[in-house]
Amino acid sequence: MTAGTLFDKIWDSHVVRHFENGRDMIHVDRHLLHDITSVDAFNSLKAAGRHPRNPELAIATADHMVATLPGRNESSFLPGREFVQALRRNSARAGIRMFDLGDPHHGITHVISHELAVVLPGLTVACGDSHTCTLGALGALPLGIGTSDVEHALATQTLVLQKPPAMRIRIEGILPEFTTGKDMVLHILGILGADGGNGHAVEFAGDAVLALPMEQRFTLCNMAVEFGARIGLIAPDETVFEYLKGRPFAPDGKVWTSALKVWRRLYSDPEATFDKEMIVDAAAIEPIVTWGTSPEDVAPISGRVPDPATYVSPEGQQAKQTALDYMGLTPGTPLEGLPIDTVFIGSCTNGRLGDLRAAASIAQGKSIAEGVRAIVVAGSASIKRAAEAEGLDEIFKTAGFEWHETGCSLCCAVGGDVVPEAKRCASTSNRNFEGRQGVGARTHLMSPAMAAAAAVAGVITDPRRLRE
Repeated sequence: MTAGTLFDKIWDSHVVRHFENGRDMIHVDRHLLHDITSVDAFNSLKAAGRHPRNPELAIATADHMVATLPGRNESSFLPGREFVQALRRNSARAGIRMFDLGDPHHGITHVISHELAVVLPGLTVACGDSHTCTLGALGALPLGIGTSDVEHALATQTLVLQKPPAMRIRIEGILPEFTTGKDMVLHILGILGADGGNGHAVEFAGDAVLALPMEQRFTLCNMAVEFGARIGLIAPDETVFEYLKGRPFAPDGKVWTSALKVWRRLYSDPEATFDKEMIVDAAAIEPIVTWGTSPEDVAPISGRVPDPATYVSPEGQQAKQTALDYMGLTPGTPLEGLPIDTVFIGSCTNGRLGDLRAAASIAQGKSIAEGVRAIVVAGSASIKRAAEAEGLDEIFKTAGFEWHETGCSLCCAVGGDVVPEAKRCASTSNRNFEGRQGVGARTHLMSPAMAAAAAVAGVITDPRRLRE
């Protein structure tokens, strides 16, 4: 038998048909639907007289177009009400399980799907959202798709795709204190750039990756798309199995035992070859922050804003100068000490319980700086309840943070949450594009601990300074 990568093993086992043009028809094991990309797909399906083929293999949730302010309902953000109602109506008509507002398991689709164990190792999972790659941390094969493919997956339970090339990024060594999976992926972005993994299925491997808790593995895979990867995944291990055991949709009893035997064979063979490989020294990674308008625009917290003139190509120089103009920054400015106006802790990147614990450990016993608005948004209702059971909400509220309901919120300036024009936000989300958090908003991506430190200090701050 030919040696194969983890990606090969999952992809090849799901091929329904090979086409002469080189594309494959892939069976979709799980389909995740949310309030934005599903509406047009359901409308097209209805117009064509078709119905979802396997509604039992799909789940739905309203996460983008919802308010997160305490006491919210579907009418709290009026522009999103039609989207939420349409998803509710379409899901009921199709027989798809929806985790609606008020449901004890409501939350961001990329969060609830793993915490409920809807997605499992070795499965293919499709969703009309590029950050579906988050779920590769379970050893699943995540497929972020567009609206037309959402319709196709609903109608046929398949997708027709070109098999992407494979890439492996090995991160070896031990991460320094206060350095996280978020810093790890931002560091990689600084090396590769926004297209360094373009179109690849990227496997993260190495001692430093396997040492990460599940929540930071999700963060790492979540941002693979930011350096152009089509897919991000990590071979499942005992950390994954322990995480999944006993969750609502996880197998149990003899089925669990049988599943483990299969899951333990999901790894890249030692002789497997990759189209691209990269090795990263974990010990060289510091807490990282972005300075520009692409996740590739990164520097360590000890660094300074770079000079666009140092970029090789005229196009690169112009792009970085445009980014600095938008961000209101000048070359040589130290990143530590930059004043901020808003702090956002949440999103499918960093809205999990471990993220909230890390931020709360910085905020405890302190108060946010005058003039700063700081928002904490748990990734799911379950995470919110767990955080409240530990008293994390009280730590945040006592420090002056706002404690919100679940949703995408300031990650993409929906649900009524926006950063005012020309204001600077320390954010734990995944994108710092122009206008991503509001018209003219200036976003700096960072870890939860660093975001909490910025809230307390009122400036971008090395979290190691506030460890006590």
